[in-house]
Amino acid sequence: MPAKLEKSKTYEPVKQFSIFVENKVGRMLEIIKLFGDKNVHVVAMTTLDTSDSTILRMVVDDPEAARNLLQEHAIAHNETEVLVIELSGAEELQAALSVILQAEINIHYAYAFLSRPNGKAALAIHLEDVDIAAQALTRNKYIVLSQRDISR
Repeated sequence: MPAKLEKSKTYEPVKQFSIFVENKVGRMLEIIKLFGDKNVHVVAMTTLDTSDSTILRMVVDDPEAARNLLQEHAIAHNETEVLVIELSGAEELQAALSVILQAEINIHYAYAFLSRPNGKAALAIHLEDVDIAAQALTRNKYIVLSQRDISR
């Protein structure tokens, strides 16, 4: 049985935007261009589509500016926290996932970052309990990134 971890905020959480758009040609580009025109950079992204709609999940370097743009343009969205961990390479993925399993935390989905400074990989993870997962990973010498770490 895993050691009981205390729930505590020890970092500034990373914000993920789930943007709800119609599934049509060029719509993803429109959102990326909207952000880019205001110097908001998408640093991680994944999509989930159905026949008539798409959810663009994104981590950006300036969440406040992204939020303002989405509201200003009446684009349906919501925000949630994701855990972001830095990995030296693909071989660390299995070990990091094992730490989360040992903490008995369910992972809902995960996706990789587009780029990171210093050539390190990073993984955004949406899970049941961000705080406890962050604590477990930190105790096991993983680097948990904060919003400040990914902002330019």
